[in-house]
Order: sequence, then structure tokens, then C-alpha cells
Amino acid sequence: MFTAETTALLRAVLDEVCESVPKHDTSARTHVASKILEAATREGISIEEIKRAGRSALISAPTMWR
Repeated sequence: MFTAETTALLRAVLDEVCESVPKHDTSARTHVASKILEAATREGISIEEIKRAGRSALISAPTMWR
């Protein structure tokens, strides 16, 4: 499980990566969040790598807004 500080950091990454995604587009945001969490569990991964994983997930996210 993540610490409160790590959870806040990951939420900030999600918000940054999804800044152009409407809040009601939960399918895209959920997809990105799951990929961010998946990346965050990897040993020795940097915050930049986590952001890249989120951006990559956003490209393939199921959306209605693109």
C-alpha cells in the first residue's frame, strides 16, 4: 500500500496528465489511473517515468472527447 504522501503525489500526476480530460470522462481517467498505479509499483521508477506511463495510457484510453 502507498503512503499518504505517495498517494497525493500520484493523484497530482493523474490530475496533470488528465488536465484536458473532462472530470465526467471516468473511463479515460480510470484507465490512466490504473496505468499510473501499475507503473508506481515498479521498483526504482522515477516520477517522470510514471508521468510517461500516464501520458501513454491517455493516448490509448477509451474516450468520447477526442
